[in-house]
Order: sequence, then C-alpha cells, then structure tokens
Amino acid sequence: MIGLIMSQLAAMGEGCPGALSYLSNASALLMEMLPDVNWAGFYLRRGGELILGPFQGKAACVRIPMGKGVCGTAAAEDRVLAVEDVHAFPGHIACDSASASEIVAPLHDPMGRVVGVLDIDSPVRGRFGASHVPAAALAAGEIEKVLAVLGDFSLLAGEETERRKA
Repeated sequence: MIGLIMSQLAAMGEGCPGALSYLSNASALLMEMLPDVNWAGFYLRRGGELILGPFQGKAACVRIPMGKGVCGTAAAEDRVLAVEDVHAFPGHIACDSASASEIVAPLHDPMGRVVGVLDIDSPVRGRFGASHVPAAALAAGEIEKVLAVLGDFSLLAGEETERRKA
C-alpha cells in the first residue's frame, strides 16, 4: 500500500497550483487510504510554534508550541515520532480525546529547515509504532519533493504571515 500512496502523492503534485491545494489533497488521500485513522494533516511552522494547516478529521488544536506534544517534539527534535499510546506520552496535547496512537514526521524546505509536520492519528492504541517510522519518513520525503517542485515554501515558512503584518 505504501507504494500506491507514494505514487499518488507524487502524481497529485502535477499541475497543482501551490502548497495549500497540494497539502489539502495529500491529507485527504492519507485519510482515505490508511486504515484505522481518525485524523491526517499538517501543522506548519511559524517561528516558535506550529500552526494548523490542511487536514481531514475532527477540529484540531490551532497552535502547538515547538517542543510540546508529539507534533512539537517531532518538529523540535527533527525526527519521526511514532507513539503507540499518546496518553502515556509526556506533555501530550489532547486535541481529540478519541486519538490513542500517533505518528508525526517533520517536513523540510530545500535548505533542510523544518517547516512543518505530517501528523496522523488513530483511535486504536498501538496502531503506530517503530515499524511505521520508515513509511512515514518516505511519505514526508515525497511531500517535500513535490513542495520543492512547486517552489511554494513561502506559505510553509511563514513569509505570507509576515508580509501581511507589514
């Protein structure tokens, strides 16, 4: 199944107008293709926090501080985190009380900077573990490749927000 997901993530980038459209479709694809998942989406880095991006699932936390919760920790440590039981994770941020397991992979711009995370939640405890880390890293890598081709990292790096303030 990972091969099919990877090829669809790549194909969705063709003719796509930008990051927002692409990440919206990527979250829909992951939500549809992965079994036992109740949330799939993205948090985008803005300075010292992650801001909710395109997603599929129940309403979610809008801001997550870097280094807090599974998403903030994965981004701050720049590594894929697979958590079998989120309720046992120190500092877990419960956006949806039904979520029991989570996997988060950092996303990088072409300079290697963390610009966001791919976040997938499951209501099934133990749904994600160490064996899922390579697949999450591959999916994040494919998403990074498409975003690099789109050349639309300004949305992810927070430059849009900064320009609006000026």
